[in-house]
Amino acid sequence: MKKPGWISRLEARWNVSTVRVFIILLVFACTGFSVLFLKQPILSYFGPPDERSIWLSVLYYILIFPLYNLILLFYGAIFGQFRFFWDFEKRFFKRIFGSKSTS
Repeated sequence: MKKPGWISRLEARWNVSTVRVFIILLVFACTGFSVLFLKQPILSYFGPPDERSIWLSVLYYILIFPLYNLILLFYGAIFGQFRFFWDFEKRFFKRIFGSKSTS
């Protein structure tokens, strides 16, 4: 059975095996669902749903960003992929904030 092209592309991009591609995708899925389930309790702390403004939603997305990254590392460790996600986070933040090196 031939594997889909998107799996091959992820294998090549991440330099991992097919099994690790699925584990990495599972970690991303678990992290996304965790953040989804945390949204309501976090927002309910700031007031009832009918009193929330768009600014509260914007604030939520700003505040959830570091929490998402911590949860990603947590699930990465649980599934034995901490090193991959640690390196992933370092590359991600280097792209966002720029590299400090001049080389």
